[in-house]
Amino acid sequence: MNHKLWIDGKWEDTKAGKMMSIEDPATGKKIAEVVDASREDVDRAVQAAKRAFYDGRWSKKAPGERSKIIWKLADLIEANAESLAKVESENTGKPYQFVSLGGDIPFAIDNLRFFAGAARDTHGSHAGEFMPGYTSIYRREPVGVVGQIAPWNYPVMMAAWKIGPALAAGCTIVLKPAPGTPLTTLMLGELIKEAGIPDGVVNIISGGNDAGQALVEHPDVRMVSLTGSTGTGKKIMKTAADTLKRVHLELGGKAPFIVFDDSDPELVAAKASLAAIMNTGQDCTAATRLYVEKSKLKVMQDAVVEAMKGIKVGSPFDDGVQMGPLISGVQRERVSGFVDRAKAEGAKILTGGGVPKGFDKGYYYEPTVITNVKQDSEIVQNEVFGPVITVQEFTDEAQALAFGNDVLYGLAASVFTKDIGRAMRLSSQLEFGTVWINDHLPLTSETPHGGFKQSGFGKDLSAEAIGDYQITKHVMIAQ
Repeated sequence: MNHKLWIDGKWEDTKAGKMMSIEDPATGKKIAEVVDASREDVDRAVQAAKRAFYDGRWSKKAPGERSKIIWKLADLIEANAESLAKVESENTGKPYQFVSLGGDIPFAIDNLRFFAGAARDTHGSHAGEFMPGYTSIYRREPVGVVGQIAPWNYPVMMAAWKIGPALAAGCTIVLKPAPGTPLTTLMLGELIKEAGIPDGVVNIISGGNDAGQALVEHPDVRMVSLTGSTGTGKKIMKTAADTLKRVHLELGGKAPFIVFDDSDPELVAAKASLAAIMNTGQDCTAATRLYVEKSKLKVMQDAVVEAMKGIKVGSPFDDGVQMGPLISGVQRERVSGFVDRAKAEGAKILTGGGVPKGFDKGYYYEPTVITNVKQDSEIVQNEVFGPVITVQEFTDEAQALAFGNDVLYGLAASVFTKDIGRAMRLSSQLEFGTVWINDHLPLTSETPHGGFKQSGFGKDLSAEAIGDYQITKHVMIAQ
């Protein structure tokens, strides 16, 4: 595997950058070295994207041509899915079954095929006479060079979420994967070229905070798209203000999982446990706050605890494994810190709360259920980003709504009830970008995904995502 930088359609050595070690979180062993891009490297990538944008090699292609090429990229990813899945599992620690068949890579392929189709109808032109003697035309045009910063929890899928709508809109791209999980994103470089995407249209640079800072600061970058933490999003907004860049932010979450007493305990347990541990809880939409109507608290809580105890933890490549390790030792310390502080404040650990037995290597943590917590406690209010769910009771619909909305985040929520009226009321009043009814986690390429409040703004997926990478121009013609 080539661990250089993908700039202007070829592998490039670094200019003044250093090398970074990449490890397998299941073992803690080093598996690769990649470039930690320097400011000069970032500038080379941006200049390549700028040339590619202004000479029209991509933005001026007919929508149908762009569509065919994006579709071919999806086909090539599908043809290389097995090798991508193996590297993704090794680099992230996530179970192979959740990356390969029916998992991250098939969804990324579907995302690109959706954007390939949507690329054929992105202009939204409108003509009209709004003043006597004049005809007005609205044009939707690509923003220009886009800097994209992806997270470590879903490397291949997030690459598709980033490049798909930007390419459909006609933009050119500098994509920086997360420092610890760049391997599969770098693998996309040669597939991008093979698909027929012109040189310079998509550039991929590995690197850490300095590379990201240089990308956000660069005066020729017209827009920055980040999927990451709320803290990082705030820093990017401040930095982007100096050059008045457009920003697109999908940030943290703290999803409530609201259960009324008419719900099926077996369904609740199955859905809550999966939604809490998927990707080892390292998911902004993970179910993290279980609220149960008081009359059914014990039966629902017991069912969820039993389901969490039954989660199979293990090596990503072992059969039947549902949960692998956390991404790093630092992340495990962060998660255990939240749990330990909650215990010190009087919280009760119903299951989990530590390193599972027999896992001396790697960064494993047990599926954990915590109760006896207060609404204003740290573990209820802040994003843990691990396989941890808290349990609280509520007395009525109003209190359930108040508890659900009582966080800084607004990315995803779910409501479990057989009362359709109640479901519709809560779905309209919960301040979250996605509200599921009687389920938690499903996403489709056709439906928008993005947050309210401090979970950011802008949409991934759906045709709305393409619109975020376009600007509207008004052309007025004197008759």
